[in-house]
Amino acid sequence: MRTDADVLVVGAGLAGLSAATRLRASGLEVKVLEARERVGGRLLRRALGDGHWVDVGGQWMGPTQTRLAALATELGAESFPTYAQGENAIEWKGRVKRYRGDIPHINPAVLLDTLRVQRKLEALAKRVVVQEPWLTPRARELDSQTFWSWLEANTLTRGARTLLEIAVEAVWAAEPADISLLHMLFYTASAGGFDQLIGTNGGAQQDRFVQGAGGLALELGARLGEDIVLQAPVREISHAADRVEIATGQGTFLARRAILALPPTLAGRITYEPPLPGFRDQLTQRIAQGTVIKCMAVYEEPFWREQGLSGQGLSDRGPVRVTFDNSPPDGRPGVLLGFLEGEQARRLGRVDGAERRAAVLDCFARLYGPGAASPQDYFEQAWAEEPFSRGCYVGFFGPGVWTSYGPALRAPIGALHWAGAETAVRWNGYMDGAIESGHSAAAAVLAELGRDAVGEAAVAGEAA
Repeated sequence: MRTDADVLVVGAGLAGLSAATRLRASGLEVKVLEARERVGGRLLRRALGDGHWVDVGGQWMGPTQTRLAALATELGAESFPTYAQGENAIEWKGRVKRYRGDIPHINPAVLLDTLRVQRKLEALAKRVVVQEPWLTPRARELDSQTFWSWLEANTLTRGARTLLEIAVEAVWAAEPADISLLHMLFYTASAGGFDQLIGTNGGAQQDRFVQGAGGLALELGARLGEDIVLQAPVREISHAADRVEIATGQGTFLARRAILALPPTLAGRITYEPPLPGFRDQLTQRIAQGTVIKCMAVYEEPFWREQGLSGQGLSDRGPVRVTFDNSPPDGRPGVLLGFLEGEQARRLGRVDGAERRAAVLDCFARLYGPGAASPQDYFEQAWAEEPFSRGCYVGFFGPGVWTSYGPALRAPIGALHWAGAETAVRWNGYMDGAIESGHSAAAAVLAELGRDAVGEAAVAGEAA
């Protein structure tokens, strides 16, 4: 059979690029088919000038995200700590307060209730079978309720519910009522704990990349070179046990295997011949993408630092409920980052851009003073409007999905394999998880084709 490659990889995000790099290092011929005019998927950086970058897509690296750290080392990508010096700000019940550390100055009863509920969540998460969440003890019971319904039954104060709702929006860009309790527990276990998900120092938001996380994808793409075909949206996939034919906007490609490194909802929009089993298709119908608009205001300098503020803030009023100092390593220009997430993003995503900007800057001004209302520049990235993402940060599972359809998530179908951050076991939904998923899919393909996988050290040596 004539082939264009041994393996076709659909999607040039971090999962697809990682899979292709591993396959090529093991001696296989690879073609990566990417719908966009660029690589990176949900990683995308924007220039600030003077060699400075910010990420309008994924951007952070935590201390236990070892695969991402190894990739950064291999590519020579420098990182630096997220700015966290000084006091944080919280807008709570109409007042703005300042505090140091992780515990805001609000009603002690609310804080104790939040801590109690978080400990209960951590205990439940430790029981999750992360490889196969549907086998978790009491899985059906846990998967038959939303996180919202569980919060209603387990919190004693409205304040604790609000704090945990903000955390859910920040992690999933969705609402507690959208997400299965089992999925929330799986995600927590996948990251190693709830604090790891929401924390800055010691957590998933600890470090940033000097050249942006988007720079990692660009470097991987450059190394793959002509093995990447851009502006090649996949229209149809014909597949059999040992053959794949993929029709794209740039022609038709043939191979022995394919890895689809796409969010499940996008993989479900492709036409397959023969059609995929209903079990797999029904899974993809049920995994929605989060909704987020990432907003940044640029100032001559980070004026909030002079006021003793870190730029990290929370608001129970919103619509921006979480902020960060997103300035470059040298602190100039100053950049405030705010997120519109979940219901706030769904609502404000439908209004005029000027109205949305005004709402965001009003939040910044309430937290950091009137100077925040007049930035030199302002830009945003609405990921739900991206036709080849249709949302961020990740696909989430509603009630019943894990226990009814979980086995379909990673199971190959003939010559077709699946990758993407949604399929990861460790750090599901994050860059580290995307890399894991790419490596896992590549290893499965190599095993089927009778090849040995090349480990990280060998891959790094070849790249060097």
